[in-house]
Amino acid sequence: MTAFEEMADGGVIWQNGEFVDWADATTHVLTHGLHYGTGIFEGVRAYDTERGTAVFRWEEHLDRFYESAKPYDMEIDYSREELTEATMGAIRRNDLDSAYVRPLAYYGYHSLGVSPGECPTDVVVAAWPWGAYLGEEALENGIKVKISSWRKHASSQIPTNAKTTGLYVNSLLAGEEARRNGFAEAIVLNKEGNVAEGPGENIFLVRDDELYTPGLSESILDGITRDTVITLAEERGYEVHDNVSISRGELNTADELFFTGSAAEVTPIRQVDNVEIGNGSRGPVTEELQQAFFDLVERRTDDHEEWFAYV
Repeated sequence: MTAFEEMADGGVIWQNGEFVDWADATTHVLTHGLHYGTGIFEGVRAYDTERGTAVFRWEEHLDRFYESAKPYDMEIDYSREELTEATMGAIRRNDLDSAYVRPLAYYGYHSLGVSPGECPTDVVVAAWPWGAYLGEEALENGIKVKISSWRKHASSQIPTNAKTTGLYVNSLLAGEEARRNGFAEAIVLNKEGNVAEGPGENIFLVRDDELYTPGLSESILDGITRDTVITLAEERGYEVHDNVSISRGELNTADELFFTGSAAEVTPIRQVDNVEIGNGSRGPVTEELQQAFFDLVERRTDDHEEWFAYV
């Protein structure tokens, strides 16, 4: 039974200001966002910590949620406090100790020209149980990834730092191409041919115990887990280069590679195409930062209390 099937029996979703039964959280087939991808969203994790259930970096996710709406002139008619209570309420009402949280806003049902015109902005918050995005084994042993034949769109075409629903068609194409060829995930290059990111992850390269990750000008999303790992690495004395261009060829000679993301957390990469990375397993720097990340989010440390919103 899938998580959604489990949630359908007694679960609730916050939709436009009220909680409704899971099965009743529906929208019309002529909704603007369904046809044109005019929506924005966040992916957030709540962890079952030693101090109770806590949403990780909720304020930063909220910041990005509202900022993502700006390029689309999308008005979100709910305050930060209302969306926070909706999120906490969804976790509590669904009786979740840990959860994946999905805030979503999209142009709704009114008319179907490309311009949203008078279409309302519908806002939803859902929460459900979700384990390791790429599998528990991947966290320890790493994954095989494929360089995608699909390129990441440039910020001059579509805003890359807005987390927009329609843009994830690019991610779907890249990821499914990789999986059809026997890989767990993809790496997407930008229009210049440099490394951008994964379909739903930022990427880090380790060389000589220094960390490198593509800068925002490389058509990446400004990942919140990316920022977390940069902070954790610098606190442990690592030099982090977070505004660089990484060529495709540099991936092959990296000591270590890993993905970061709210869903993927910190996932090692053991192979790119047919090239084994490092010794073909999780590297020592990746392992240290991964352990630091999970110690943090499960509150086995007192660090960064400001990053947690307790349910």
